Amino acid sequence: MATVRGCNIPENLYYWVEKHAWALPMDDGTVKIGITDVAQNLAKGIVNATPKDAGRTVQKGKSAGTLESGKWVGPVTSPVTGEIVEVNEAMKGNPSLINSDPYGEGWFVKVKPTDWAGESASLLTGEAAVAAYQKFMEEQNLNFE
Repeated sequence: MATVRGCNIPENLYYWVEKHAWALPMDDGTVKIGITDVAQNLAKGIVNATPKDAGRTVQKGKSAGTLESGKWVGPVTSPVTGEIVEVNEAMKGNPSLINSDPYGEGWFVKVKPTDWAGESASLLTGEAAVAAYQKFMEEQNLNFE
């Protein structure tokens, strides 16, 4: 796992850097999504998480739900279009999981994508994602070390 200015960027995930969203394709064809370590560091302590319900359809670039911290309220932008098939109930009950483990226990929802192959082509992964976050954090003068 790469670390950029104090934030973890696992190379196996797919990132939409500008929206601070990540996606992880699962063996069952679903895609787990969440916010990045950079996003949770910017938001600080997450106090409320309100994902959209399972069965709802989300569009790429639209909200899959909202997060609230002491200093910020905003959307979790979906990096893919599809149907929400599962909501992370543990994260809903304990939103601070997003701060402590944004890529593990703090995932947001699972989506059954309508076009993973097409939409994932615009997401960054591996070294390209690490380089993009390095550039973004330098431009924004962000450092969480």
